[in-house]
Amino acid sequence: MTLHLAVALDGAGWHPAAWREASARPEAIFSARYWAELVAEAERGLLDFVTIEDSLSLQSTLLDGPDGRADQVRGRFDAVLLAARLAPLTSRIGLVPTATTTHTEPFHVAIGIATLDHVSGGRAGWRPQISARSTEAAHFGRRPFPRLDGSFSIDDEHVRALFAEAADAVEVVRRLWDSWEDDAEIRDLATGRFIDRDKLHYIDFAGRFFSVRGPSITPRSPQGQPVVTALAHARLPYEFAAGGADIVYVTPHSADQARAIVEEVRQLSAELRVFADLVVFLGDDAAERKARLDRLDGAELRSDAAIFTGTPEELAELLLTWRRAGIEGYRLRPGALPYDLEAITRGLTAELRGRGAFRRSYEAMTLRGLLGLPRPASRYAEVS
Repeated sequence: MTLHLAVALDGAGWHPAAWREASARPEAIFSARYWAELVAEAERGLLDFVTIEDSLSLQSTLLDGPDGRADQVRGRFDAVLLAARLAPLTSRIGLVPTATTTHTEPFHVAIGIATLDHVSGGRAGWRPQISARSTEAAHFGRRPFPRLDGSFSIDDEHVRALFAEAADAVEVVRRLWDSWEDDAEIRDLATGRFIDRDKLHYIDFAGRFFSVRGPSITPRSPQGQPVVTALAHARLPYEFAAGGADIVYVTPHSADQARAIVEEVRQLSAELRVFADLVVFLGDDAAERKARLDRLDGAELRSDAAIFTGTPEELAELLLTWRRAGIEGYRLRPGALPYDLEAITRGLTAELRGRGAFRRSYEAMTLRGLLGLPRPASRYAEVS
Protein backbone atom coordinates (compact mmCIF):
# COMPACT_ATOMS: atom_id res chain seq x y z
CA MET A 1 0.00 0.00 0.00
CA THR A 2 1.43 3.36 -1.05
CA LEU A 3 1.85 6.01 1.60
CA HIS A 4 0.54 9.48 0.86
CA LEU A 5 3.14 12.19 1.42
CA ALA A 6 2.69 15.97 1.50
CA VAL A 7 4.91 18.81 2.65
CA ALA A 8 3.93 21.97 4.48
CA LEU A 9 5.80 24.99 3.11
CA ASP A 10 6.33 28.07 5.24
CA GLY A 11 8.97 30.77 4.77
CA ALA A 12 12.49 29.41 5.19
CA GLY A 13 11.28 26.32 7.06
CA TRP A 14 9.57 25.43 10.30
CA HIS A 15 12.48 26.32 12.55
CA PRO A 16 12.35 30.07 13.27
CA ALA A 17 16.11 30.34 12.68
CA ALA A 18 16.05 28.33 9.45
CA TRP A 19 16.68 31.47 7.37
CA ARG A 20 20.18 31.52 8.89
CA GLU A 21 21.10 28.05 7.60
CA ALA A 22 24.01 28.03 5.14
CA SER A 23 21.80 26.55 2.42
CA ALA A 24 18.88 28.95 3.01
CA ARG A 25 17.97 31.74 0.61
CA PRO A 26 16.46 34.48 2.78
CA GLU A 27 16.92 37.11 0.05
CA ALA A 28 14.54 35.11 -2.20
CA ILE A 29 11.69 34.25 0.21
CA PHE A 30 9.48 37.00 -1.22
CA SER A 31 9.90 35.97 -4.83
CA ALA A 32 7.80 33.76 -7.07
CA ARG A 33 10.90 31.89 -8.23
CA TYR A 34 11.72 30.75 -4.68
CA TRP A 35 8.31 29.17 -4.22
CA ALA A 36 8.26 27.76 -7.74
CA GLU A 37 11.55 25.96 -7.09
CA LEU A 38 10.27 24.50 -3.82
CA VAL A 39 7.09 23.17 -5.40
CA ALA A 40 9.00 21.87 -8.43
CA GLU A 41 11.25 19.94 -6.05
CA ALA A 42 8.20 18.49 -4.29
CA GLU A 43 6.77 17.45 -7.66
CA ARG A 44 10.06 15.83 -8.70
CA GLY A 45 9.76 13.78 -5.53
CA LEU A 46 6.25 12.62 -6.61
CA LEU A 47 4.61 14.01 -3.47
CA ASP A 48 0.81 14.15 -3.36
CA PHE A 49 0.53 17.84 -2.52
CA VAL A 50 2.04 20.86 -0.84
CA THR A 51 0.27 23.06 1.66
CA ILE A 52 1.04 26.77 1.93
CA GLU A 53 0.72 28.43 5.32
CA ASP A 54 -1.10 31.71 5.80
CA SER A 55 -2.33 33.96 8.59
CA LEU A 56 -3.86 37.38 9.08
CA SER A 57 -1.08 38.55 11.38
CA LEU A 58 2.69 38.63 11.34
CA GLN A 59 4.46 35.60 12.75
CA SER A 60 5.03 35.92 16.49
CA THR A 61 6.29 33.91 19.44
CA LEU A 62 3.37 35.30 21.45
CA LEU A 63 -0.12 33.79 21.45
CA ASP A 64 -1.73 37.09 20.48
CA GLY A 65 0.09 40.15 19.17
CA PRO A 66 3.54 41.07 17.86
CA ASP A 67 6.61 40.12 19.88
CA GLY A 68 8.94 42.84 18.61
CA ARG A 69 11.57 40.34 17.48
CA ALA A 70 13.60 41.19 14.39
CA ASP A 71 15.71 38.01 14.21
CA GLN A 72 13.02 35.75 12.74
CA VAL A 73 11.21 35.71 9.39
CA ARG A 74 8.24 38.08 9.41
CA GLY A 75 5.78 38.48 6.56
CA ARG A 76 4.27 36.12 4.00
CA PHE A 77 2.41 35.99 0.68
CA ASP A 78 -1.32 35.42 0.30
CA ALA A 79 -1.47 31.64 0.03
CA VAL A 80 -4.34 31.37 -2.47
CA LEU A 81 -2.82 33.92 -4.83
CA LEU A 82 0.58 32.27 -4.54
CA ALA A 83 -0.90 28.86 -5.35
CA ALA A 84 -2.56 30.31 -8.45
CA ARG A 85 0.83 31.64 -9.57
CA LEU A 86 2.45 28.22 -9.05
CA ALA A 87 -0.28 26.20 -10.76
CA PRO A 88 0.85 26.80 -14.39
CA LEU A 89 4.43 25.96 -13.40
CA THR A 90 3.51 22.46 -12.21
CA SER A 91 1.56 19.59 -13.74
CA ARG A 92 0.75 16.86 -11.24
CA ILE A 93 1.27 17.93 -7.63
CA GLY A 94 -1.67 19.18 -5.56
CA LEU A 95 -1.73 22.77 -4.27
CA VAL A 96 -3.47 23.34 -0.94
CA PRO A 97 -3.38 26.93 0.35
CA THR A 98 -4.62 28.04 3.75
CA ALA A 99 -7.45 30.58 3.91
CA THR A 100 -9.15 31.80 7.06
CA THR A 101 -12.87 31.33 7.64
CA THR A 102 -13.14 34.05 10.28
CA HIS A 103 -12.62 37.36 8.48
CA THR A 104 -13.16 36.34 4.86
CA GLU A 105 -16.45 35.71 3.13
CA PRO A 106 -17.03 32.10 2.04
CA PHE A 107 -18.21 33.32 -1.37
CA HIS A 108 -14.76 34.83 -2.00
CA VAL A 109 -12.99 31.68 -0.79
CA ALA A 110 -15.23 29.47 -2.94
CA ILE A 111 -14.49 31.28 -6.18
CA GLY A 112 -10.77 31.60 -5.33
CA ILE A 113 -10.27 27.88 -4.72
CA ALA A 114 -12.51 26.95 -7.68
CA THR A 115 -10.41 29.22 -9.89
CA LEU A 116 -7.26 27.52 -8.59
CA ASP A 117 -8.79 24.17 -9.48
CA HIS A 118 -9.50 25.36 -13.02
CA VAL A 119 -6.05 26.86 -13.65
CA SER A 120 -4.29 23.80 -12.17
CA GLY A 121 -6.38 21.29 -14.11
CA GLY A 122 -7.91 19.76 -11.00
CA ARG A 123 -5.14 19.91 -8.38
CA ALA A 124 -6.59 22.38 -5.86
CA GLY A 125 -7.33 21.97 -2.20
CA TRP A 126 -8.12 24.25 0.71
CA ARG A 127 -7.15 24.31 4.37
CA PRO A 128 -9.76 26.35 6.26
CA GLN A 129 -8.40 27.94 9.42
CA ILE A 130 -10.03 29.94 12.19
CA SER A 131 -8.57 33.27 13.30
CA ALA A 132 -9.06 33.71 17.06
CA ARG A 133 -6.56 36.48 17.83
CA SER A 134 -7.73 39.94 18.84
CA THR A 135 -4.89 41.54 16.86
CA GLU A 136 -6.17 39.89 13.68
CA ALA A 137 -9.73 41.00 14.36
CA ALA A 138 -8.41 44.56 14.78
CA HIS A 139 -7.33 44.57 11.11
CA PHE A 140 -10.99 44.47 10.10
CA GLY A 141 -12.77 46.33 12.89
CA ARG A 142 -16.06 44.48 12.44
CA ARG A 143 -16.16 42.74 15.82
CA PRO A 144 -14.01 42.86 18.96
CA PHE A 145 -12.29 39.66 20.09
CA PRO A 146 -10.98 38.93 23.59
CA ARG A 147 -7.19 38.94 23.82
CA LEU A 148 -5.76 35.43 24.05
CA ASP A 149 -3.53 34.80 27.06
CA GLY A 150 -2.11 31.93 29.07
CA SER A 151 -5.59 30.79 30.11
CA PHE A 152 -6.61 30.22 26.49
CA SER A 153 -8.42 26.95 25.89
CA ILE A 154 -9.78 25.40 22.73
CA ASP A 155 -13.00 24.82 24.65
CA ASP A 156 -13.53 28.55 25.30
CA GLU A 157 -16.90 29.82 24.13
CA HIS A 158 -15.12 32.26 21.80
CA VAL A 159 -13.24 29.46 20.05
CA ARG A 160 -16.29 27.21 19.87
CA ALA A 161 -18.18 29.98 18.11
CA LEU A 162 -15.35 30.37 15.58
CA PHE A 163 -15.40 26.66 14.81
CA ALA A 164 -19.18 26.80 14.38
CA GLU A 165 -18.69 29.71 11.98
CA ALA A 166 -15.97 27.76 10.16
CA ALA A 167 -18.29 24.77 9.77
CA ASP A 168 -20.92 27.02 8.18
CA ALA A 169 -18.28 28.59 5.94
CA VAL A 170 -17.16 25.18 4.65
CA GLU A 171 -20.78 24.20 4.01
CA VAL A 172 -21.40 27.41 2.05
CA VAL A 173 -18.22 26.90 0.00
CA ARG A 174 -19.12 23.31 -0.81
CA ARG A 175 -22.64 24.30 -1.88
CA LEU A 176 -21.26 27.05 -4.10
CA TRP A 177 -18.87 24.56 -5.73
CA ASP A 178 -21.95 22.46 -6.56
CA SER A 179 -24.13 25.35 -7.71
CA TRP A 180 -23.07 24.90 -11.34
CA GLU A 181 -23.78 21.48 -12.76
CA ASP A 182 -21.01 19.89 -14.81
CA ASP A 183 -22.74 20.52 -18.13
CA ALA A 184 -24.14 23.98 -17.37
CA GLU A 185 -21.93 25.53 -20.05
CA ILE A 186 -23.38 24.93 -23.52
CA ARG A 187 -21.37 27.31 -25.73
CA ASP A 188 -23.77 26.70 -28.63
CA LEU A 189 -23.05 29.19 -31.42
CA ALA A 190 -26.08 28.12 -33.47
CA THR A 191 -28.60 28.94 -30.73
CA GLY A 192 -26.57 31.68 -29.07
CA ARG A 193 -26.80 29.96 -25.68
CA PHE A 194 -23.62 30.00 -23.60
CA ILE A 195 -25.11 28.42 -20.48
CA ASP A 196 -28.13 26.37 -19.51
CA ARG A 197 -29.64 28.60 -16.85
CA ASP A 198 -31.60 25.66 -15.41
CA LYS A 199 -28.30 24.08 -14.40
CA LEU A 200 -27.20 27.00 -12.22
CA HIS A 201 -28.69 26.77 -8.75
CA TYR A 202 -29.37 29.10 -5.85
CA ILE A 203 -27.90 27.60 -2.70
CA ASP A 204 -30.14 29.72 -0.41
CA PHE A 205 -27.96 29.18 2.66
CA ALA A 206 -29.27 30.95 5.76
CA GLY A 207 -27.42 30.23 8.99
CA ARG A 208 -26.22 31.82 12.19
CA PHE A 209 -23.20 33.45 10.53
CA PHE A 210 -23.89 33.69 6.79
CA SER A 211 -26.75 34.24 4.41
CA VAL A 212 -25.68 33.36 0.87
CA ARG A 213 -28.00 33.27 -2.12
CA GLY A 214 -25.70 31.92 -4.83
CA PRO A 215 -25.01 30.61 -7.37
CA SER A 216 -21.24 30.90 -7.69
CA ILE A 217 -19.81 33.05 -10.46
CA THR A 218 -17.23 30.34 -11.25
CA PRO A 219 -18.26 27.24 -13.26
CA ARG A 220 -17.93 23.85 -11.59
CA SER A 221 -14.26 22.95 -11.47
CA PRO A 222 -12.45 19.82 -12.73
CA GLN A 223 -12.63 18.03 -9.38
CA GLY A 224 -16.20 19.15 -8.73
CA GLN A 225 -15.23 19.55 -5.09
CA PRO A 226 -11.60 20.55 -4.45
CA VAL A 227 -10.05 18.66 -1.54
CA VAL A 228 -10.72 20.19 1.90
CA THR A 229 -8.16 19.57 4.65
CA ALA A 230 -8.01 20.60 8.31
CA LEU A 231 -5.42 20.64 11.09
CA ALA A 232 -6.76 19.27 14.39
CA HIS A 233 -5.33 18.65 17.85
CA ALA A 234 -8.40 17.91 19.96
CA ARG A 235 -12.04 16.81 19.95
CA LEU A 236 -13.56 20.09 18.76
CA PRO A 237 -11.39 20.41 15.62
CA TYR A 238 -11.77 16.65 15.03
CA GLU A 239 -15.52 17.24 14.91
CA PHE A 240 -15.03 20.18 12.56
CA ALA A 241 -12.89 18.06 10.23
CA ALA A 242 -15.35 15.17 10.32
CA GLY A 243 -18.17 17.51 9.39
CA GLY A 244 -16.65 19.07 6.30
CA ALA A 245 -13.11 17.94 5.41
CA ASP A 246 -11.68 15.14 3.28
CA ILE A 247 -8.36 14.97 5.17
CA VAL A 248 -7.47 15.76 8.77
CA TYR A 249 -3.89 16.46 9.89
CA VAL A 250 -3.35 15.18 13.43
CA THR A 251 -0.34 15.60 15.71
CA PRO A 252 0.53 12.38 17.56
CA HIS A 253 3.87 12.05 19.33
CA SER A 254 3.99 8.24 19.42
CA ALA A 255 2.51 5.20 17.72
CA ASP A 256 0.22 4.56 20.69
CA GLN A 257 -1.05 8.13 20.59
CA ALA A 258 -1.53 7.85 16.82
CA ARG A 259 -3.65 4.72 17.35
CA ALA A 260 -5.79 6.48 19.97
CA ILE A 261 -6.32 9.54 17.77
CA VAL A 262 -7.29 7.41 14.78
CA GLU A 263 -9.82 5.55 16.92
CA GLU A 264 -11.31 8.83 18.13
CA VAL A 265 -11.54 10.23 14.61
CA ARG A 266 -13.11 7.01 13.34
CA GLN A 267 -15.88 7.39 15.91
CA LEU A 268 -16.76 10.64 14.14
CA SER A 269 -16.20 9.64 10.50
CA ALA A 270 -15.36 6.47 8.61
CA GLU A 271 -14.44 8.35 5.43
CA LEU A 272 -12.12 11.07 6.72
CA ARG A 273 -8.50 10.44 5.71
CA VAL A 274 -6.11 10.73 8.67
CA PHE A 275 -2.66 12.23 8.01
CA ALA A 276 -0.05 12.89 10.70
CA ASP A 277 2.05 16.03 10.87
CA LEU A 278 5.75 15.82 11.69
CA VAL A 279 8.48 18.49 11.81
CA VAL A 280 11.52 16.86 10.24
CA PHE A 281 15.27 17.47 10.22
CA LEU A 282 16.94 14.85 8.06
CA GLY A 283 20.49 13.62 7.59
CA ASP A 284 23.37 12.11 9.51
CA ASP A 285 23.89 15.52 11.14
CA ALA A 286 20.20 16.31 11.68
CA ALA A 287 20.45 16.60 15.47
CA GLU A 288 23.50 18.85 15.22
CA ARG A 289 21.82 21.09 12.64
CA LYS A 290 18.72 21.48 14.80
CA ALA A 291 20.83 22.17 17.91
CA ARG A 292 22.73 24.89 16.03
CA LEU A 293 19.48 26.51 14.94
CA ASP A 294 18.17 26.32 18.50
CA ARG A 295 21.27 28.17 19.71
CA LEU A 296 20.85 30.84 17.05
CA ASP A 297 17.23 31.31 18.05
CA GLY A 298 17.98 31.35 21.75
CA ALA A 299 15.54 28.57 22.60
CA GLU A 300 14.84 24.92 21.84
CA LEU A 301 12.27 24.45 19.10
CA ARG A 302 8.78 23.66 20.35
CA SER A 303 5.94 22.48 18.16
CA ASP A 304 2.40 21.14 18.27
CA ALA A 305 3.65 18.26 16.10
CA ALA A 306 6.33 15.72 16.94
CA ILE A 307 9.86 16.78 15.98
CA PHE A 308 11.94 14.16 14.22
CA THR A 309 15.72 14.29 13.82
CA GLY A 310 17.46 11.45 12.03
CA THR A 311 18.16 9.81 8.70
CA PRO A 312 15.65 9.20 5.91
CA GLU A 313 15.90 5.47 6.69
CA GLU A 314 14.94 6.07 10.32
CA LEU A 315 12.07 8.34 9.31
CA ALA A 316 10.79 5.74 6.84
CA GLU A 317 10.70 3.18 9.66
CA LEU A 318 8.73 5.56 11.87
CA LEU A 319 6.21 6.36 9.11
CA LEU A 320 5.59 2.69 8.42
CA THR A 321 5.22 1.98 12.15
CA TRP A 322 2.63 4.72 12.53
CA ARG A 323 0.87 3.44 9.41
CA ARG A 324 0.24 0.21 11.29
CA ALA A 325 -1.46 2.37 13.91
CA GLY A 326 -3.92 3.62 11.28
CA ILE A 327 -2.21 6.72 9.86
CA GLU A 328 -2.86 6.86 6.10
CA GLY A 329 -0.49 9.64 5.08
CA TYR A 330 1.84 12.32 6.35
CA ARG A 331 2.25 16.05 6.04
CA LEU A 332 5.91 16.68 6.72
CA ARG A 333 7.09 20.12 7.84
CA PRO A 334 10.70 20.61 6.68
CA GLY A 335 12.76 22.14 9.47
CA ALA A 336 14.87 24.15 7.01
CA LEU A 337 14.30 24.89 3.32
CA PRO A 338 15.43 23.73 0.87
CA TYR A 339 17.71 21.30 2.73
CA ASP A 340 15.12 19.15 4.49
CA LEU A 341 12.70 19.31 1.56
CA GLU A 342 15.36 17.79 -0.70
CA ALA A 343 16.08 15.15 1.93
CA ILE A 344 12.40 14.23 1.81
CA THR A 345 12.04 14.23 -1.98
CA ARG A 346 15.33 12.46 -2.70
CA GLY A 347 16.20 10.42 0.38
CA LEU A 348 12.95 9.54 2.13
CA THR A 349 10.95 8.77 -1.02
CA ALA A 350 13.75 6.53 -2.34
CA GLU A 351 13.83 4.64 0.95
CA LEU A 352 10.04 4.18 0.99
CA ARG A 353 10.08 3.16 -2.66
CA GLY A 354 12.65 0.51 -1.88
CA ARG A 355 10.24 -0.88 0.71
CA GLY A 356 7.36 -0.88 -1.76
CA ALA A 357 5.58 1.90 0.13
CA PHE A 358 5.72 4.83 -2.30
CA ARG A 359 4.84 5.48 -5.92
CA ARG A 360 7.28 5.37 -8.83
CA SER A 361 5.21 7.72 -10.97
CA TYR A 362 2.10 9.83 -10.68
CA GLU A 363 -0.94 7.69 -11.34
CA ALA A 364 -3.59 10.41 -11.73
CA MET A 365 -3.96 13.93 -13.10
CA THR A 366 -6.08 15.36 -10.26
CA LEU A 367 -5.48 15.66 -6.53
CA ARG A 368 -8.60 13.60 -5.83
CA GLY A 369 -7.23 10.95 -8.16
CA LEU A 370 -3.88 10.84 -6.36
CA LEU A 371 -5.62 10.48 -3.01
CA GLY A 372 -8.10 7.89 -4.22
CA LEU A 373 -11.06 10.16 -3.54
CA PRO A 374 -14.05 9.87 -5.89
CA ARG A 375 -15.26 12.88 -7.84
CA PRO A 376 -18.65 13.78 -6.29
CA ALA A 377 -21.69 14.70 -8.36
CA SER A 378 -23.30 18.09 -7.81
CA ARG A 379 -25.90 17.85 -5.06
CA TYR A 380 -28.19 19.99 -7.19
CA ALA A 381 -27.96 17.92 -10.38
CA GLU A 382 -30.99 15.79 -9.55
CA VAL A 383 -33.09 18.96 -9.17
CA SER A 384 -32.82 19.77 -12.90
